Amino acid sequence: MNKNKLLSAYTDFMKHLHETMEDTLHSFAEALEISKEKTRAGNDLTNEELDKVSEFVKRDIEHAAHGLSAEEDNDSLSEWFKFDIELIENFALDAFLSVADKTRLELAKLEQLAEAHTYHSGDITVPGTFVCDDCGKEIAFKTASEIPECPKCHGKTFIRI
Repeated sequence: MNKNKLLSAYTDFMKHLHETMEDTLHSFAEALEISKEKTRAGNDLTNEELDKVSEFVKRDIEHAAHGLSAEEDNDSLSEWFKFDIELIENFALDAFLSVADKTRLELAKLEQLAEAHTYHSGDITVPGTFVCDDCGKEIAFKTASEIPECPKCHGKTFIRI
């Protein structure tokens, strides 16, 4: 798989998701499907690649929705990302947080409990800091990125902190 193609599709998917949730009253699940179809039309992806990108976006939005409070400020956003949000490059932060907030409200209505979200090497994710499950090594991303194997122990599973 071409990781640049997946990174581009991830960014496009996030843009479509934000637009869909801003312009209409779709549920998060409906907005994901609409965004998936819009991303399919604008990218040369296999069904497997598109499903993978869709799962990456869904995971990140749900994780952010569980992790962000109702009243966000730059300090709490920096705490969630684990670095100064001013350092985030080339990422539609407002769009991401808007979708995450709407999703947080939707999840609260459903009274879903947050569960540990495991990330794997090869996954694409939004900016943030991750800890290797095996050795505790932290890795941080300032742009949408592909998660590598742990640079310290070559572990393949991570948790966002």
